[in-house]
Amino acid sequence: MNDSATPTSETRTAPAAPTAARPKSARRRARELALQGLYEWQISRSEVGVILSHMGEQEGHGLSDQGHLTRLLEGCIHDATELDGHLQPHLDRRIQDLSPIEHAVLLIGVYELKHCVDVPYRVAINEAVELAKSFGGTDGHKYVNGVLDRCAAALRPDEVASVRTQRRR
Repeated sequence: MNDSATPTSETRTAPAAPTAARPKSARRRARELALQGLYEWQISRSEVGVILSHMGEQEGHGLSDQGHLTRLLEGCIHDATELDGHLQPHLDRRIQDLSPIEHAVLLIGVYELKHCVDVPYRVAINEAVELAKSFGGTDGHKYVNGVLDRCAAALRPDEVASVRTQRRR
């Protein structure tokens, strides 16, 4: 006897399919390409135009925010000394002792904190952390998070204070 309250194989629902990975935003793709370009620059010291040309050949280039990519790459390379100056007080080692990936991620993060005020500071930090998780060494993202959090407090004190005050409420 089949009780109608008991599910049968015909009435059971199939397990939900895993949710598809959320597509990357154009800005995230731009940051990934900028990271690759900054890595190339650190290793070869190629000109920005040459690096941008190489980035144009990368998968996903057409889906990236071209303006943001150019701004990040040109800005990080042009302002590297200034950006390193913002980073150094918050590091536990010399800039030269950072891995090229950590250095590139930190450059992108501090550049966005300093020059891209349209990007909320928490977004700039979170995006850098995601880059470090995807491309960096084990636990490198924790280091990036700590350094950029301190940089944000120095570069955007009003925004950081406002967000921290809101969280306490």
